[in-house]
Amino acid sequence: MKTAALLFCFVCIMSAQVPVLTFTKDFPRSLPPYLSVVVTKTGALEYKEAVNDEQPVKAQMPESDSAVLFDLAQKLDFFRAPLESGLKVANTGKKTFRYDDGTGRTSQAIFNYSTNEIAQQLLNRFEQIAETERAYIQLERTARFDKLGVNDALAEIESLWLKKELAAPLQFVPLLNRVANHESYMHLARERAARLRDQFQAAATAPKTAAAGAN
Repeated sequence: MKTAALLFCFVCIMSAQVPVLTFTKDFPRSLPPYLSVVVTKTGALEYKEAVNDEQPVKAQMPESDSAVLFDLAQKLDFFRAPLESGLKVANTGKKTFRYDDGTGRTSQAIFNYSTNEIAQQLLNRFEQIAETERAYIQLERTARFDKLGVNDALAEIESLWLKKELAAPLQFVPLLNRVANHESYMHLARERAARLRDQFQAAATAPKTAAAGAN
């Protein structure tokens, strides 16, 4: 029910005149070989691992976090200038930054490697979001099909959190509640899930200067 509600909200937002940033990465030798992160200026987030993915992960970022992405994009003139370095470096995948201003006007830049520090910062932010969503998918999968693997999935989430690389931590709360409150999971996993849930909720209600867990 919650997923359907998030999908409906995301469709409504995407149909409105709201600026949107999109990051895609095509890299056949990596796992996943394709990923897409879409973020609106209001913080609605969509993550896909296939172009035709009919069940993308939906989440809501704090607007303060999405504002950082749009600020970096603005410093890059919304990708109107090339970002590719032209250097002979290893192929790390075709990356695309795309901006839609909400009125149908778009601009984008495609690159393998960029020496632009702002572009590198934006790339790192999008990669962190993608890693967060992969951690979410892994926790959801193990919670359903591999209860012994739940603690390892939680450990990855906790690692991202401690490194301040976890995006939209509140999206994990329903899954953490499921693990913390169900005796079919290991006691260690239940304790860790409850601890992370409490930390995420506390950070969300703390003053912005203190709640930097997702930055």
